[in-house]
Amino acid sequence: MMSEPTVDPTLDRLLRHMAWANAALFARLAELPDETLALASPRNEWTIAMILDHLVSAAAGYAARLEGTPRPEPAAPPVTVAELTQLAERCRAVDARIRAQAAVPDRVAEYTYAGKVVRRARSTILGQAIHHATEHRAQVAGALSTNGSDAVDLDALDLWAYGDAEGLGA
Repeated sequence: MMSEPTVDPTLDRLLRHMAWANAALFARLAELPDETLALASPRNEWTIAMILDHLVSAAAGYAARLEGTPRPEPAAPPVTVAELTQLAERCRAVDARIRAQAAVPDRVAEYTYAGKVVRRARSTILGQAIHHATEHRAQVAGALSTNGSDAVDLDALDLWAYGDAEGLGA
């Protein structure tokens, strides 16, 4: 009799936090004017819209690698809050796909990237998905900050805040 795979509780919590923090970031940005999406940090050509599109596109790529499916084609970055809302929904769905993959035992995943076959441990892809999302949430907060906006407080998106939001304490 085969049993269901067990998800490591720490990894599952980190993936739940990632999804929560991503959703909170999108929700906060949806409260701001459309022009906010065009902001960038000094000496950085990536706008907030481009960063968010990259965050979701890369996450979809990580999910595809874990699932053994082709990477989806990239979409255009959002230019309005309405389009941002659509991107937020795509992010929610991709984050759920990544979390589901944490139940699969660790092994090597093989995929083609830039015309080359790449082999990575599934745990590396899961860890990179979490790290990548954190990196780009910080990049968005930095772009806002350098343009005079404190609309995104990274401390309100950290694991301590997530623990409080869960009602479990951090």
